[in-house]
Amino acid sequence: MAGQTGLVALVGAGRMGSALAAGWLKKSRNQIAPEHIVFVDPRPSESAAELAERHGVRVAAQLNKALAGEVAELVIAVKPALVGEILAPLKAQLRPDVLAVSIAAGVPLRTLGRALPGRPAVRAMPNTPGAIGKGISVCVANEAADAPELRARAERLLKPAGPVEWVEDERLMDVVTAVSGSGPAYVFLFCEALAAAAEAEGLPRKLAQELAVRTVAGSGALLTSNMGDASELRRMVTSPGGTTQAGLDSLMGGAGLPGLIRNAVAAAARRSRQLGADTN
Repeated sequence: MAGQTGLVALVGAGRMGSALAAGWLKKSRNQIAPEHIVFVDPRPSESAAELAERHGVRVAAQLNKALAGEVAELVIAVKPALVGEILAPLKAQLRPDVLAVSIAAGVPLRTLGRALPGRPAVRAMPNTPGAIGKGISVCVANEAADAPELRARAERLLKPAGPVEWVEDERLMDVVTAVSGSGPAYVFLFCEALAAAAEAEGLPRKLAQELAVRTVAGSGALLTSNMGDASELRRMVTSPGGTTQAGLDSLMGGAGLPGLIRNAVAAAARRSRQLGADTN
């Protein structure tokens, strides 16, 4: 366990960072002892402060030299624009073998490499459902971190948010960001639009919202439990000439919904590439 050889430092104790920490602190086979965790944040979130108080986790506004020397794993969970500024003073203080795992969206491995030269680094993209353990993270490792033992350590830190997958080409992380990172917002917008359409057809607002939310959530659960092909499930619930077919014909006519989603993913991937370039 990482806690047996040094500290796990969570830099940025916001929503996602706190969700990961809550998973580390659960009493299970892979638990990380509270004394081996430190939250590094001058203004930790309410959930992080509550976790720290309940479990006795140390909280520090920043890593001083003595504390930095104890860190074996550094989880970077701050806004992308702050990564360079926060890591700069740590370059000479962190151990040469510290494993850095960054969940800062769009920050490329080359930026982490410049900030923490020679250290093994993993760039990870979790998503919003990870805050309740229902998300997924996709990772890419630099050359120094490209070893099974280091990947296993990174996975252990990220698994509280959900399953962990890997890609070998970092360029694919922009697509990952556009799909799983930004994707929850697309789903929320669809749910919002579905509820508004139901209300426009005469349903009371509260009932329209409940129908939309439960339909989207239930469909997602069905997809996950079945791990089936979405197109296959769509065909299963679509009777030729029925009401569902009529609705789908409207959604899929011309470019339709598939074309809109394609454009959304392309735009988000393009913006992810721009954000990565801005951190250079």
